[in-house]
Amino acid sequence: MLEQRPEFQVIGQASDGIEAIEKAERLQPDLILLDIGLPKLNGLRTAEQIRRIAPHSKILFLSQETPTDVKEAAFDLGALGYVHKMYLHRDLMCGIEAVLAGKRFVSWDPDTL
Repeated sequence: MLEQRPEFQVIGQASDGIEAIEKAERLQPDLILLDIGLPKLNGLRTAEQIRRIAPHSKILFLSQETPTDVKEAAFDLGALGYVHKMYLHRDLMCGIEAVLAGKRFVSWDPDTL
């Protein structure tokens, strides 16, 4: 999805939290899309370490989790965005734009309005 957009350059991908930390340190990306449910080290623990080694990278979480405490933990760790996977196609680009602009973004569920 991102590779099809000329304004974005995907510089790395990771299959687990440990690999994500290693790549974040080496690549120092502008934006990190981070899944909460990563293997080996979950996304929240991964974000804790990334904040220390890549402090200028902005974090946008992707997750199937909806509990408020998970979202709050993500933001407490310095993330600026949280996109629910159910609304990925609708919210990902808006979330990326907001986070890159330094604004907070959270997917919303139209059924809860």
